[in-house]
Amino acid sequence: MADPDLVLEQTLAESTYLRLRGDIITCALPPGQKLRLEPLKTQYGVGISTLREILNRLASESLVIAEGQKGFAVAPAHEADLREIAELRLLLEGHALALSLERGDLEWEGRVVAAHHKLAAIEKRLLAGEARNIVDWVRYDFSFHNALISACGSAALLSLHATIFDRFLRYHMLASSFRGAGVVGDHQALFELALARDASGAVDMLAGHVGKGVEHVLSTGVLKRAA
Repeated sequence: MADPDLVLEQTLAESTYLRLRGDIITCALPPGQKLRLEPLKTQYGVGISTLREILNRLASESLVIAEGQKGFAVAPAHEADLREIAELRLLLEGHALALSLERGDLEWEGRVVAAHHKLAAIEKRLLAGEARNIVDWVRYDFSFHNALISACGSAALLSLHATIFDRFLRYHMLASSFRGAGVVGDHQALFELALARDASGAVDMLAGHVGKGVEHVLSTGVLKRAA
């Protein structure tokens, strides 16, 4: 039988990892911020050794950098990194999308329809000015893109894509602005191309979609301010 105290400790460590990771992605912990262990211990309610393990785990995902004897810091944000992440996202997501359109069954279609319905609903509210917080939008955005590639047949590919998507998402959270009607149109087109099983058209649309996302972030000037 598992030690209850050990199970509790592992559960706390995992929940703290998710909290800290979420705070980095949403920029509650902004790029470049020093991650000092004592304040983090108080803020997140876990021990120093557990924090070190979590920060090293986040460093392996390139969300945190280890600064030798200086400790840890949130990974910086800059244009070269954004462009590299975008290229990697497109490489992974484009491949997964083509596989998913080939293999997707009726259950997959249902997931795509449901995810797009939720995304379209929040985007309609954002366009109408009824919603201003983009946190819900980015959650539904990921759910839609994840649904599109969910029939690719590779758990490893889905996991790696989710990690890269979150790094890409951090830049959008840093910019803290919704791209507007253009992104809504992209999602509608992706949805229609996916259901039509047009892999070539969907991958081309995805490439434009990701590229426009990069240019939107750069246009806000937030990376120059972050530097």
